[in-house]
Amino acid sequence: MKNEKILLVNRPKGAPAKSDFKFEPAAVSELDNGEVLVKTIYLSVDPYMRGRMNDRKSYVPPYKLNEVISGGIVGQVVQSRSAELAEGDFVIGNLGWQKYNTVSDVSVRKLDPSLAPLTTHLGVLGMTGLTAYFGLLDIGNPQEGETVVVSGAAGAVGTIVGQIAKIKGARVVGIAGSDEKTAYLKNELGFDEAINYKTENVFEALKSACPDGVDVYFDNVGGEISDSVLSSINKGARIAICGQIALYNLEKMDVGPRIQSQLLINSALMKGFIVSDYAAHFEEGAVQLAKWLKEGKLSYSENIVEGFEHTVDAFLGLFSGENTGKQLVKVAEPENL
Repeated sequence: MKNEKILLVNRPKGAPAKSDFKFEPAAVSELDNGEVLVKTIYLSVDPYMRGRMNDRKSYVPPYKLNEVISGGIVGQVVQSRSAELAEGDFVIGNLGWQKYNTVSDVSVRKLDPSLAPLTTHLGVLGMTGLTAYFGLLDIGNPQEGETVVVSGAAGAVGTIVGQIAKIKGARVVGIAGSDEKTAYLKNELGFDEAINYKTENVFEALKSACPDGVDVYFDNVGGEISDSVLSSINKGARIAICGQIALYNLEKMDVGPRIQSQLLINSALMKGFIVSDYAAHFEEGAVQLAKWLKEGKLSYSENIVEGFEHTVDAFLGLFSGENTGKQLVKVAEPENL
């Protein structure tokens, strides 16, 4: 077994670059009792990881320099000294960006590959889907006939948010970064309207896309796009702050419109959230997402990059809008054990 890992070697200044990362050979550790050796099959790259590359307080500790980066991984147990997991079992966990990880059996969860494709556990049936589910339904609470706007709508979370809003009977408007993406939102996912922020003036486009204003805004991007949406909110609007990808690479604090007066005069709610806030209800959310998926009410898109050596490229692609739906890296084929 030849192991390899990816280290963070510099804290990015602005947009991350390949020089901020380093590929390095790694040893495969001997197993202790209760441990398993997990071969990485699929690896998730996510926008929140950019925040962890800064040395500042956040909802999760920052990555340490010259240490392996970690994230969501679906893998296969290839060696076991565990009573709970056998060789050949598929598992999911927050593991290192490595080809192989030696971990305690309690740090991973066993998956049943017959229930759904392995990749869905990193996307629509995993943290991505749960983020959309709880953020929209708990904070946004869309009602039938209301208008829901989703920024970053063609991303992993945004695509699920829009579909759940449609299931709840809302009118849905998505904001994305290409004509191909806006066509996908309308023609494949059933969004009512879609705005290409790269070719359209979002402020003006919202006037025709949302003639009755905005009741719910699911914010994945922040910045000027969110400024435009917030100018159109209705009385009693609800704004769920999920991500701020437009700001992650800024080197100085962003300064924008003061929005408190908009919230005040509209009696609007704005709330940030992290999916782990809802950890006690994950099972409920996963069951409902799986039900909608099985019923054909929910579909998903994946952009799968092949090869561990392209992991950094896949991560950097998040910030140039290369992906539609969930961005994943396929590291290896499963083994017949």
